[in-house]
Amino acid sequence: MDKIKKDILALLSEDSRISAASMAAMLGVEEEQVKRAVAELEEGGVIVKYTAIINENISDEERVEALIEVKVTPQRGHGFDSIAAEIAAHPEVKNLYLMSGAYDLAVIVESASLKAVSRFVSECISTYENVISTATHFILKKYKVEGALMENEEGGRLSIQP
Repeated sequence: MDKIKKDILALLSEDSRISAASMAAMLGVEEEQVKRAVAELEEGGVIVKYTAIINENISDEERVEALIEVKVTPQRGHGFDSIAAEIAAHPEVKNLYLMSGAYDLAVIVESASLKAVSRFVSECISTYENVISTATHFILKKYKVEGALMENEEGGRLSIQP
């Protein structure tokens, strides 16, 4: 990957709303070159999704998020990929990672209630043949998400800087 594309990815990672014109000015290249590079990154699957980080501490939507540690027996010829694909197919699953250490998969789920998360773990995840055990940790408060602080140093809410 060339330097321009790496620089574009860095800028988009910091602010996905940044315009092609702003990126071009910052990088000292033509706007069309930035647009072409972004299109190539999207088509090539490097850029998968643009999203906003929501401060759920002040949002009026009630959601519950949990980290589920999952120990599994890897499948011959597929390793962890097959069971990971099955778990990832559930709409409750926001993130799924293969981990080193005490457990194999870290599953981040979001649902409407503690009971719904518990039901998802007991009726879905734990029923897979290759799942050995699970441990569920409910996220109580978020302090920093994707590099963004959810509160300022005085404990107040952060304002969005344009």
